[in-house]
Amino acid sequence: MAFIKEESEDVWIEETFRVKQEDAQEQTDVPKSCPAKLRVILQDHDIRKLDLPHGIPGTVSELESIMRKTFGLNGNFTLHYKDADFGEEYFSLTSTSEIKDKDTIKVIHIVEPPTLTLTFTDVESSIKSASKTCIQTSVHTSVTDIYPSVSSSYSGSQDTPILSLSEHKTQRSQRWPSEFPVPRFAYDTELVLAAASEAFKKDGIQLNFTPILPDILEKLAETIFQYVAYPTSAQLSDVAEALIQKYPCLKEPGSYNGCYGWRQRLKYKMGNYRAKLRGLGCPELDVNSVKKKRAHEKAPAKNIKKPRKAEVNFLPPHPQGETEESLERERVELLNEVKRDMNYQIISEKMAKTFSIRRQEIVSQAIPVNDLKYRWPALFNAAQINEEFERITTVNLETTFMAKLDQYSPKIMSLVFSRGRSSKMSIQRIKNMLLEDYSVEGRREAAIRSLVVFLRENEEDLFKEHLDDGDIANEVMKIIITRGSTMSEPARATIVIEGMEVQQDLDVPRACALLMGLIYALNLSYPKELKNTFEAFQKIFLELDDMKASPKVMSLKNKLLY
Repeated sequence: MAFIKEESEDVWIEETFRVKQEDAQEQTDVPKSCPAKLRVILQDHDIRKLDLPHGIPGTVSELESIMRKTFGLNGNFTLHYKDADFGEEYFSLTSTSEIKDKDTIKVIHIVEPPTLTLTFTDVESSIKSASKTCIQTSVHTSVTDIYPSVSSSYSGSQDTPILSLSEHKTQRSQRWPSEFPVPRFAYDTELVLAAASEAFKKDGIQLNFTPILPDILEKLAETIFQYVAYPTSAQLSDVAEALIQKYPCLKEPGSYNGCYGWRQRLKYKMGNYRAKLRGLGCPELDVNSVKKKRAHEKAPAKNIKKPRKAEVNFLPPHPQGETEESLERERVELLNEVKRDMNYQIISEKMAKTFSIRRQEIVSQAIPVNDLKYRWPALFNAAQINEEFERITTVNLETTFMAKLDQYSPKIMSLVFSRGRSSKMSIQRIKNMLLEDYSVEGRREAAIRSLVVFLRENEEDLFKEHLDDGDIANEVMKIIITRGSTMSEPARATIVIEGMEVQQDLDVPRACALLMGLIYALNLSYPKELKNTFEAFQKIFLELDDMKASPKVMSLKNKLLY
């Protein structure tokens, strides 16, 4: 009996231990069976949500398999996750235990470099030329077949994906250079120029460039278009001078500066080059074609839409692979993100992606501000105004504006305060303002008001002191200022465009900077009564197209620099 009792106790202990093990196993497995969601970055402009109803998989390979099926991923890729211990930097995912519900993971495609194999065959001399053509065609086809499948993300030693060449070319990335880079011409043209340059150094013999003229003009036109579609006379002169400086043998003996004829050739060449690109559907040029104009504007020189304020990307083409329909879907998704006040990074990425369709609406359709605020509410956010301005001009708006304003403020006020009786009342008002508020914002506002006075324009056309019963419905463009009841309360400004408040609770200098950004973002004209003031903002504070200005603005610029 004792033996049976001991045996039954052993069985009971073994059974109890087994049950506890099963309970522990069940508790361990619970988190894995709980549904989970992951934020997946497929590309910079393509961010998805991954639902895992059975929880996060046990291995990385299982997770990769699920993602491959869910998002239709092809080729080799690896996964990166954000590590909180290292400031949310990305690390390679080696175990699914490192991620949890609602974490972010990034898909990094692994691109193998293409391998090209050339097979040389001994052929008859009569078909050597044809064979060479076949080999070149085969090589070209292989490369173009391989590279389109390459994702815009590349996984190397860096975590940041590298944009493809085609994506870089959809928008211009830099302003007109201070020294124009003369491009490399065709191989035979370079040989001719090299020999002619040596002959010019020895004997001063000028080159008869007629045979190579088409190649030179074509390459120069392509390079110019990378910066601007409609170059000014000054810019064409820069190109001609750079060409003559690099190749003195091309200098024209009969010209007063040796390159006037080249400037004229480039002027007509750019017209022909634009006509060719317009026929290929370049939106920046197609918008000015006769077929795009209304019946009463069917004239080549009528209603020309082109950059007038040094916009680098005035009307860019859509990103490669995108259509109006796909970008409209992005706009709707962006609208939902703004309504839900979601991730700023997602909003910024979608704003960058939809830049081309937004510019086409603004430039071609001239949509009212009220409708634009409904369709593109994110465009009226201060941060997005800065980003949009940088996309259009490549210049950082507020940083550049404030830096130049601070640099020139003492000189501007000194010039105005030395004025005579004609500006006495305005000068005294500005001085009183400085006595009441000598903060950074107060000095900047005083400098801006001094600028308006110096250019002989009215401050009231730009600024309006707030009144409780004030009506803004008829204000086309104005900065409404509300003063504090005490000196310690700073003045607050509101930007009004077409009778609508588009920005509130700003200091006055920042309101001026953001108003400039809105003028560019919404493709607005400068108010006629303040054209000199806004031209000074553009060409002195933002240094856009600063080599050419009206007499008043150029006179002020010269006084500030010397």
